[in-house]
Amino acid sequence: MSPINLRSLQALKSQQQKFAVLTAYDATFAQLAADAGIESLLVGDSLGMVLQGQQSTLPVTLEEMVYHTACVARGNQRAQRPAFIMTDLPFMSYGTLEQGIASARAVMQAGAHMVKIEGDEWLAPLITSLAQQGVPVCAHLGLTPQAVNKLGGYRVQGREQQAADALVNAAMELADAGADMILLECVPSSLARRVTDAVAIPVIGIGAGNATDAQVLVMHDMLGLNSQHVPKFVKNFMTDGRTVQQAFKAYADEVKAGTFPSAEHEFA
Repeated sequence: MSPINLRSLQALKSQQQKFAVLTAYDATFAQLAADAGIESLLVGDSLGMVLQGQQSTLPVTLEEMVYHTACVARGNQRAQRPAFIMTDLPFMSYGTLEQGIASARAVMQAGAHMVKIEGDEWLAPLITSLAQQGVPVCAHLGLTPQAVNKLGGYRVQGREQQAADALVNAAMELADAGADMILLECVPSSLARRVTDAVAIPVIGIGAGNATDAQVLVMHDMLGLNSQHVPKFVKNFMTDGRTVQQAFKAYADEVKAGTFPSAEHEFA
């Protein structure tokens, strides 16, 4: 089967079919996830916490993102239908246009098919420049973990009307600038629906309800490996004696059926 690409994911949105995204950090789990029907793999800077034991994503370096992207790309190539790979550009690796272009080049040459960056309207010039150079971009809005110190912790965003309106406007502006996807983290489900309806590009949610075009979870969370703090939006799919690949498939199936996330995983 032909690999999943950006056109594949855009077609799913157009056909109102949901798709599943999952973090991956190495070759083995990348292949297992792709073979289980996960359409997109996110090489997330969440590796700082789940692999390195850091307190946040801030210590993760560009070199580490390049390394893990290359590992995921090799495993993905062995899958029956290779998934679409997104890679986070880490903290302060895209503060200027030149820096962002150099960081994007590094992870794309390592095997990513898209870069993901956190921020709002200020990202527009970088997104436009990357788009002109053939680099697909996912813009991450809502709770942006790289700004955790500015936000005052991991808090739901967009609950006030003014903040919600600003987020919708930012999503539209970044889509107009050339973004190919939007990722919404920890926002009320009603706001996520507004954004999903407002843009023609796919919208991925995490802690954003089930009105979005896709869902993403951190692999370690959905396998029940994070017992210290389980976010409201997480479901453990590693139950009923499932193997890892069966858990991946159960997650993908529930996302596509629209049964995950349910009301218990949403923010009002």
